[in-house]
Amino acid sequence: MKKALIVIDMQNDYFKNGNMELVGVNAALKRTNDLVKFAREQEYKIYFVQHVSVKEGSSFFVPNTKGVKLHKKLDIQNATIIEKNYPNSFRETNLKKELDKENTDELIICGAMTHMCIDTTVRAAFDLGYKITLAHDACATRDLMLRDEVIKRQF
Repeated sequence: MKKALIVIDMQNDYFKNGNMELVGVNAALKRTNDLVKFAREQEYKIYFVQHVSVKEGSSFFVPNTKGVKLHKKLDIQNATIIEKNYPNSFRETNLKKELDKENTDELIICGAMTHMCIDTTVRAAFDLGYKITLAHDACATRDLMLRDEVIKRQF
């Protein structure tokens, strides 16, 4: 099996002073960088997925803003960056083509937001036949509302 690490949407808008600050994002960033180091040691290919909003009136990941950029503390040296416009990192991107080129069949996935882009990408990857490891401690999300009750992110 050939493995790859996919880091999704670790962008400025999800951090302090961003337009959609997430719970636990700094811890997720630290753990993500640990995974990047591990992936390099194992000689896994690393892909950083960067969301750029194409939806008019979007409040975050707006093109040509500081918020859309990958976080400066994210260790992106020698990595492939995949730009996406939808929660699914495979939709209308070259991610599958890049993975196929490397004969990758197993993915380690981390990043943000757990309940949106991580969930959507993991499901799509499963449907495409990849074996998946979700690094839950290297993911971040936000507290959600359900029937007027706050559901807290917990680890």
